[in-house]
Amino acid sequence: MKKYDLIVIGAGSGLNISSAAADMGLKVAVVEKGPMGGTCLNRGCIPSKIIIHSADVAETIKNSGKFGINSKGYGINFKKIIDRASKTVDKDARDIEKALKADKNTALYKTEGKFIGLKKLKVGKEIITANKIVIAAGTRPFIPPIEGLDKVDYWTSKEALRLKKLPKSLTIIGGGYISAELAHFFGSLGSKITIIQRNPNLIPNEDEEIKKKFTEIFRKKYNILTEHTAMKVSKKGKNFVVEAEKNGKRKKIVSEQLLVATGRISNADILDVKNTGIKTNKRGYINSNEFLETNVKGIWTLGDIAGKFFFKHSANLESEYVFTNLFYKKTKVNYDAMPHAIFSSPQVAGVGLTEQELRKRKTKYSIGKYKYIDSGMGAALDDKEGFVKILVDSRTKKILGCHILGTDASTLIHEVIVAMKAGLDVSSLNNAVHIHPALSEVVQRAVNSIQW
Repeated sequence: MKKYDLIVIGAGSGLNISSAAADMGLKVAVVEKGPMGGTCLNRGCIPSKIIIHSADVAETIKNSGKFGINSKGYGINFKKIIDRASKTVDKDARDIEKALKADKNTALYKTEGKFIGLKKLKVGKEIITANKIVIAAGTRPFIPPIEGLDKVDYWTSKEALRLKKLPKSLTIIGGGYISAELAHFFGSLGSKITIIQRNPNLIPNEDEEIKKKFTEIFRKKYNILTEHTAMKVSKKGKNFVVEAEKNGKRKKIVSEQLLVATGRISNADILDVKNTGIKTNKRGYINSNEFLETNVKGIWTLGDIAGKFFFKHSANLESEYVFTNLFYKKTKVNYDAMPHAIFSSPQVAGVGLTEQELRKRKTKYSIGKYKYIDSGMGAALDDKEGFVKILVDSRTKKILGCHILGTDASTLIHEVIVAMKAGLDVSSLNNAVHIHPALSEVVQRAVNSIQW
């Protein structure tokens, strides 16, 4: 059995810790079966955003007529779109692996790891151990128990990012952020889209006004079946047939391809974490305290497998704290003002609490809202649907949450994030001089609209 100073399981944000520890002169083992870089680089945010930009360009071309530009006659080179993303992420993954193998203090075990005892990990034919272990092994797609699904060759987000051909029609089971982004990608390039969603709205975790408006916009583009449950899947010739039920009545949806986007599930079971004494919650995520230490002293966790937040930026934040807590002073993780964004069309971004959460907490709050179209740049962009919604404590004037739907929402949210993280009240947004007529004026004007 080989002993290391540190074992890091997962080559995503866990690499932030392994590389820093190796730089300190410690002997580090990295365990990762798949390509280096984790879900974000290989199967998530990076390749998806590269291909989604092509969808954004296509949508811009389609809508160019209202700006006086005649753009008839363009075509889609689907293979080039996918290859552009794949070549970029594959090169980055190879470069990371090359760097790991070249590091004299790092041993890379490119295989699946399983715990077989207290701090004992079987990797291939070897057994390794360390007093300090970091588990950052992420999640995988959750596959619901739908009749017939196990008998057909459906896609998950992983396969959808590596396709060779654009499908003429696509049914998506699930209506969360992955569904929203991939529906935009395939739909903007020409696929006929159907989304089957159990909830009354798409992107159900968003603020109530955001998700309602988003669903309304998507209904104009695609076939949206809300409050429907996928009950059965089968093949008829080369096509998929999904039977969706609402109030006891079923309808059949036929499409060339099927995408299952019903959430993610922890990889803790694959690692057999129970064999090292680690406890998990009811959903299978690893339990950890406010320092991200598990119930087993010396074993830490971060990222999606920890089940707190499911973003690359939150995993990077957690990696900074875990490194500090491993080798220096233990510090509680500060998740204040943790933002998120959905890169669909329209874009969605949010930070802080939603209005429905504030009502549940019985917090006294004030609301400010402003439509894009009522600003100079919003009018120039002809964004008739976009708006900013800001939620503020009625007594302290502290920002409780902000939610944006529309052009560049993922960028506009950042001045609110900074203000919240700094603990500033809403006057900081009101008093800051905003360039006119930049789109960021919509945030300031949302603040100005608050009725105290």
